[in-house]
Amino acid sequence: MREGGENNFADIDLKQGIYNPQRRNFNPFTMQPVSTTWISPSNIALVKYWGKYGTQYPQNPSVSFTLSKSVSTTTFACEPLAKTASSINEVRMDFTFEGKPNEQFARKIASFLTSMQTEFPFLSRYEVKIDSHNSFPHSSGIASSASGMSALALCLCTIEQKLSGVFTGNFDAQFWQKASRIARLGSGSACRSVYPQAALWGECSLLPHASQEFAIPYEEYLHPVFKNFNDTILIVSQSEKSVSSRAGHALMQGNPYAPVRYAQANQHLEKLHTILQTGNLEGFIELVELEALELHALMMSSTPSYMLMQPNTLAVINLIRQFRQQTGLPVCFTLDAGPNVHVLYPHQATHAVSAFIKESLLPYCVNEYCIWDKAGNGPILGT
Repeated sequence: MREGGENNFADIDLKQGIYNPQRRNFNPFTMQPVSTTWISPSNIALVKYWGKYGTQYPQNPSVSFTLSKSVSTTTFACEPLAKTASSINEVRMDFTFEGKPNEQFARKIASFLTSMQTEFPFLSRYEVKIDSHNSFPHSSGIASSASGMSALALCLCTIEQKLSGVFTGNFDAQFWQKASRIARLGSGSACRSVYPQAALWGECSLLPHASQEFAIPYEEYLHPVFKNFNDTILIVSQSEKSVSSRAGHALMQGNPYAPVRYAQANQHLEKLHTILQTGNLEGFIELVELEALELHALMMSSTPSYMLMQPNTLAVINLIRQFRQQTGLPVCFTLDAGPNVHVLYPHQATHAVSAFIKESLLPYCVNEYCIWDKAGNGPILGT
């Protein structure tokens, strides 16, 4: 819809049947079906984002490793509608998750897409079909919203390019920045998933180009020891979380420790920025484990309080610390907003740490299930 309420479709190039902002009074039947697929990873925050304000803005900056194997694969297909609405209405959408209808997810996605019609006018002119799959259990403490919403944002930006006739398959910095901003509107942590290896989100004094609006790539600041860093995710529970991340963020508004936490997160980010550049593994271990435990302490000090760690979570944490003390190997843990444990270690420690995980930690996992993941190269455009 144009300003002034013109009941027109998007401007279409009549010869090519593609979106063209310069054309008017087009034939709507020239619109062509269009689709795309993106495989986008989850990420694991090292300095945690917990607490937000406004339209998905973080109360403190965060930095994360982008994962490799914990991904969402999302296919986004558009079919032209016979006619468009005269105002913004709910997007016509068919959504499946893991090949089956999922009403809870569908409502969330439909609401998000409806809010995106001003940003992506084509959404009011097409019927949308979305199918999404995860390579990991949903709602158990791996950031499924990060991978899912980043994949969806990348699909939207790619469909926009295809309809505009500018799609080449090569994406510039502006494309990734926009995808990050759109992903943020769906799920805060999703904005970090569009970049390889590591990303930073939120204003901070260290990097003047850092933003509340979108994440920025952080790979250039990583010492070689932190590139392709291993993250073995121990699935100690596949149950859905008792409190969602969205609800957990909201509870930070009344948490008496929130102001102290936000100040401390900024201090931790400054320390980690130096640690990641210098390859200081000892400093990395100390800070990352502290961040994980503080995240869950904030949950336990909320009103009402809640606890997402389980007995096996604590057992695994204690075993990791014992193993590190006994061997001197640089292995540590972090946690997302859930019970599952991310075991972090550099490539040179892979043999010894993987043997320890198999022998001592897998018995604490559901059906001895874990994901052998690592920091990876970011989203992949599907065929």
